[in-house]
Amino acid sequence: MTRSAPFHTKVIAATASEAVHVLDGLLNHQAEAGPGPHRHHTDGGGVSDHVFALCTLLGFQFAPRIPDLKDRRLYSFAKPSTYPTLEPLIAGRIDVGLIRAHWTDILRIAASIRTGTVTASLILRQLASYPRQNGVAAALRELGRLERTRFTLDWLEDLELRRQTSQELNKGESRNSLARAVFIHRLGEIRDRTFENQKHRASGLNLIVTAIILWNTRYLARAIETMRKTERVPDDLLAHLSPLGWEHVNLTVSHPVCRATI
Repeated sequence: MTRSAPFHTKVIAATASEAVHVLDGLLNHQAEAGPGPHRHHTDGGGVSDHVFALCTLLGFQFAPRIPDLKDRRLYSFAKPSTYPTLEPLIAGRIDVGLIRAHWTDILRIAASIRTGTVTASLILRQLASYPRQNGVAAALRELGRLERTRFTLDWLEDLELRRQTSQELNKGESRNSLARAVFIHRLGEIRDRTFENQKHRASGLNLIVTAIILWNTRYLARAIETMRKTERVPDDLLAHLSPLGWEHVNLTVSHPVCRATI
């Protein structure tokens, strides 16, 4: 269940970039989910050099599905001609001197985010608003280019990484579909005027979705135990089960009622 249930919700503007809010969810989810996720997957809306850099500094492996991969460019330490096979994909060199010059400031930013002194989304918005010649923002971008290059090379080489990323993102889409189904009485729209009420609405939706996932998880476990009394159930098949279905849940009454019984 912990790999399927939502662990954080946040109301953001429809035009806001999702990238700057990725770390807020990872660091401030306040959920009892052990030490926290070590690999985080997002779709194209979460791809950002600054996010790549900060995820690495904070101990997370950022594994997004990069859109338009053929148009993405790599960065290297040496001249592009040093890597004949990859030369057409290399856009330039990593400015190591710039990273070293602002390394203390970069660590200070990471420490402030980790301790909760400031949110990651606020820092990332400020960095994005700085002029491109700002030293700290540029140095963090260089570090992010390095991490994005490393990840892109792993992505090209590792079939299992690509498969797992797609699986996790499909799981996220299934959860979103469940949330939209639960939220049908508002046609999937939050119409509250105040930000506080919008947060309450989103949190309430999260609670109901999590309750359905918990119910499904418990009864799937009971069903498996019952089946195992009479037949063999291979463990490798259980990985394909999902607690995100809602066909057996009556969503058209004031409170979701599960019709299935075991």
